[in-house]
Amino acid sequence: MMGYFNNPQATSETLSPDNWLKTGDIGYLDEDRWLYIVDRLKELIKVKGFQVAPAELEDLLLSNPDVQDCAVIGIPDEKSGEIPKAYVVKKNPNLTELQVEEFVKGIHSL
Repeated sequence: MMGYFNNPQATSETLSPDNWLKTGDIGYLDEDRWLYIVDRLKELIKVKGFQVAPAELEDLLLSNPDVQDCAVIGIPDEKSGEIPKAYVVKKNPNLTELQVEEFVKGIHSL
């Protein structure tokens, strides 16, 4: 949260009045209080002026047989404006962050 320190405008745009982080995800709670994410308010991440679709990165990650599920969001970055951050649910418990990075780099270089 360093990008919000001493930055009241960015903080108010990103945190709700009761300090919930506004992720841009649209979801709901069912009667058993299970949370379902069904859509996004903001569909693109702007990286160095380029528009990156989180759904495309998620599709790429999901093509890895060791990944069960994932979500990609944009996070603030001083140099790039935003950068993608992926949250991965492992199908293979031995999958490492480095293996995921190498998989993405390998696919990207094709």
